[in-house]
Amino acid sequence: MATSPILRAIPKTLRRRSPKQASLTLFPAAARHGNCESPSDASAPPEQAPTELGAPLRTKPATELVGIARLAASSPCADAKRGTEYFLLPVRSILNHCDSERVPFRWTVNPYRGCEFGCKYCYARYTHEYMELDGGEFESKIYVKQDAGALVERDLSNEKIWGEQIAIGTATDPYQPAEREFGATRAILEKMAEREGLSLSITTKSNQVVNDIDVLQRIAARSSIIVNLSVTTLRTRLARLLEPRAPRPDLRLEAVRQLRDAGISAGVLAMPILPGLTDREEDLDALARGARDAGAQWFAGNVLFLMPASLKEFMPFLDEKFPKLSQRYREWYGRYGKVPESYRKELIARVENLRHKYGLGARIRTNQERAWKSPQMQLGLENGG
Repeated sequence: MATSPILRAIPKTLRRRSPKQASLTLFPAAARHGNCESPSDASAPPEQAPTELGAPLRTKPATELVGIARLAASSPCADAKRGTEYFLLPVRSILNHCDSERVPFRWTVNPYRGCEFGCKYCYARYTHEYMELDGGEFESKIYVKQDAGALVERDLSNEKIWGEQIAIGTATDPYQPAEREFGATRAILEKMAEREGLSLSITTKSNQVVNDIDVLQRIAARSSIIVNLSVTTLRTRLARLLEPRAPRPDLRLEAVRQLRDAGISAGVLAMPILPGLTDREEDLDALARGARDAGAQWFAGNVLFLMPASLKEFMPFLDEKFPKLSQRYREWYGRYGKVPESYRKELIARVENLRHKYGLGARIRTNQERAWKSPQMQLGLENGG
């Protein structure tokens, strides 16, 4: 895998390769809607001030753009396929500092801006607004970070990150379709494999991660690494509605199996759990059982959170596909983006019960005993400091 200034030569074209309800949903307004098949088949966003539903995004004239917005505006278009445009984004670094107390990591890596999977609920749509783009363009304008391998090699030499966890894929999926052509994630992992004592995690909805098992094994031999597969539901028709271009749920569970067979630590994140859609007890039970059967080491879940940019995209989808849920979603998410605390606690308890039922752990963090230690710190310890 080359790590030249544009990762690899830009090609002329991009090649792409109901049963009766046994238990009620936790959502009080309605049971499951619009799906009759049987279940066989992230960095934390910033705190948001209350926002009226449908409030327009303010944009600036191109001449006034600064920072990442100016870089995005000047990024050359590499190609366009299926209504999706790919741009090469010049950046100064690959590692980003995260100071949120709500997440267990301090550094994040997102090789791409935007995500072609087009999940209707995706919280990260707000990140396109930093580039003065509408959140609705999150899946149609994908920005590939240039010089990914070279930049991360430099970033990893920074003593500030020693001993800190690095989370890959917190805002956009590192194994979305663009990875097949541009290989930014692979370029980053190749450089990480040359280091020792890193503390890494990867979160993805794609079974494409198994294509990098070889480099993941090299990383695991010298550092600590875990892989989270995000699976919201085992119902393929519902998954296709919610996550239009993401791989099927069964393919994601098979990826867990392959990772575990290869000796890589891996688990399942049922995130987000959508009220009235994926929160039914038997659905979550089937998902936890599937995780167990795939060899997952952990199973975790949390309820949907909607930023204003995401709410603007999600509500028209809900109105069209699941109209009986629209009113309650507007009541819960219309201003604050969150569900009532009583609902959240009940859902967390349900997930905890499923962990116990199937012998699954909570989300595993990387092994800090193998993380980097500062030479100055080590000197102090050796001298009894």
